[in-house]
Amino acid sequence: MSDRDLSSERAHGAASGSGSRATASASGASGASATSGVSGVSGQPAGHSDLPSSSYSTAKYLSWGSLALTFLAGLALSIVIANQARQTLLAKQQEFGLLLAQNLNHQIYRRFILPTLVGFGRVELRDATQYERLESVINSTIHGLNMLELRIYDLDGVISYSTEAEHVGRQDLMTQDVRRVADRGEPIFAVGKREDVPIWSEWIMPPKPGQVVMKMTYPLRVATDLGDDVHNGTLVGVLEIYQDIAGVYKTVIRFQWIIILNSLGISLLLFLVLLMLIRRVDKISAQRLQETQRLERQLHQNEKLASMGRMVASIAHEIRNPLGIIRSSAELLLKKQGDENSLHGRILKAIFDESRRLSQIVSDFLDYARPKAPRQEPVELATVLDQVLVFLEHECRKCEVQVERQVERGLMLSGDKDLLYRAFYNIVSNGLQAMAGPGTLFVQASRRGETLETVIRDTGPGIDAAIADKLLDPFFTTKDHGTGLGLAITNGIIQSHGGELRLENAPEGGARAVVLLPAA
Repeated sequence: MSDRDLSSERAHGAASGSGSRATASASGASGASATSGVSGVSGQPAGHSDLPSSSYSTAKYLSWGSLALTFLAGLALSIVIANQARQTLLAKQQEFGLLLAQNLNHQIYRRFILPTLVGFGRVELRDATQYERLESVINSTIHGLNMLELRIYDLDGVISYSTEAEHVGRQDLMTQDVRRVADRGEPIFAVGKREDVPIWSEWIMPPKPGQVVMKMTYPLRVATDLGDDVHNGTLVGVLEIYQDIAGVYKTVIRFQWIIILNSLGISLLLFLVLLMLIRRVDKISAQRLQETQRLERQLHQNEKLASMGRMVASIAHEIRNPLGIIRSSAELLLKKQGDENSLHGRILKAIFDESRRLSQIVSDFLDYARPKAPRQEPVELATVLDQVLVFLEHECRKCEVQVERQVERGLMLSGDKDLLYRAFYNIVSNGLQAMAGPGTLFVQASRRGETLETVIRDTGPGIDAAIADKLLDPFFTTKDHGTGLGLAITNGIIQSHGGELRLENAPEGGARAVVLLPAA
């Protein structure tokens, strides 16, 4: 160490010694009040830090549950509405079918039965002329109504007429519906699939013509007197009509899908809105939780700082002055001795070195416990970094570390040049110690809007994830020799300048320190 450094150390020790009594009393009072105030508060956040997280999780699960319930309720409601619409449309189709059957009964009676009775005296469908007349009446009535087949049964269940000629005269085709209508005289309607089509297919593919059929079984009546209503007349047979309603059914299914998709769309929109709200609340909750944890750490750190302030004041009073005398005396005797290799010289050198190391430890405690307020003067960032690298140039050559710089000139900020020098010195020194041998140190400085960004990256092993969040804590160190205050002091200096220090692993490998400072 040079004479200039030694003289400055002596001056610093004397100043600290002279002010130690005042400092001790002031720190003791302020430390006690700070400790009592902090300790009374810091215990509460630590004890309740899990409560916000658990309450937010409960709210999150309840929200997701309500969303799922809303979605399922909307789906069920849409299916119920769609099914109701389907039943309504089919009921309308049945009403149309009933009108068709009534009209057909009326046309058969007026245009076939009465003229046949007048012309032939009796109805006998074995007669080709009568059969053709009946067929003409029926075809003119059902023309364009998508009729697949029409049958007329007599009261014995034998088919007297059919649009499918091969069915005439058969009795084995009589269904239970025909028997019930013949017995009770009431019409029966049924909707079914004429072909073997899976039930699920109608929800995916629209039915083809002829696949969905409505069967109407209607009592065929004739009036007893000419003035009577035919619908209240004597039962003479049964009409069985097979009508193709695939087009109507297709409309029903399309309407069902419109209702279901609209309902699901509304539910999905509500789901997305609530989901955005949940994510927003989640994000805010996470930020608040992080802020709470940060405040807890800060409170604990302030508690340590208050306790350490009292201790440091006592150390400065009891140790600093005697330690300065021991170091100065050892330095003076060492100069008079001349020969440092002699026994006395080695003893004096050991006394001087150890007293200087102990003085540095005491200085670190003082600097951390009572941080110096930074001066506000124009500082060029490149100049500070150049001074640090020049001072450590010998250490870099010794460790075979290559320095690569990308520092923009003219980056100005307002602050204390000496404190900033110390902060960057600590960061670069830690990078050299982390590499512990050949490597490369990258130093970059640039402007990002209103912020000056300095990145110092090494090619060492990087930061262990288990200790990443403890690196800036006071008294935490992974070195065999050290107080664990270097990075804590550095962080305090950066924060006192309105900046931020981030320590992280670099994607390229190694660790990097990112220093953000406000530009002047």
